[in-house]
Amino acid sequence: MRVEYINPFVESSVSVMREILGIEVKREQISLKSKAVPILDVAVIVGLVGQVEGRVLFDMKMETALKIVSKMNEEELTQFDELAKATITELGNMITGRAVTKLSEMGYRFDVTPPAIFSGHNMEISDVEIEALIVPIETSYGRVEINVALREK
Repeated sequence: MRVEYINPFVESSVSVMREILGIEVKREQISLKSKAVPILDVAVIVGLVGQVEGRVLFDMKMETALKIVSKMNEEELTQFDELAKATITELGNMITGRAVTKLSEMGYRFDVTPPAIFSGHNMEISDVEIEALIVPIETSYGRVEINVALREK
């Protein structure tokens, strides 16, 4: 996987979370995963099709997701209800939108699928043909893992 696919998502994740949440965000060590990857508790997944294809997953523990959506809605949310789901999906949209703009400016052409959200325990995602890079982002609300599995078609 080429680094120019990953950097826009990492940079966009860090900048959007800093702007929206008003907290310090720190990128941790990148790791490579070639097999099934367990999903923490809440995951927003966005697909890309075209010249670049694959998916990006924004993954976090439920506690982290609730803290993020509470901050974004300026009220404490204790249940992962429809408002919480819509809010965390919107965060994924904002990050993806910024990253996609950067990739488009670099000359890549593709379409983005609407984000889907998954929540629960004992889930995993598997990309048989594409290795995934995991980029952990540490925040004061908890860890958010950006799981990028993209390739040029």
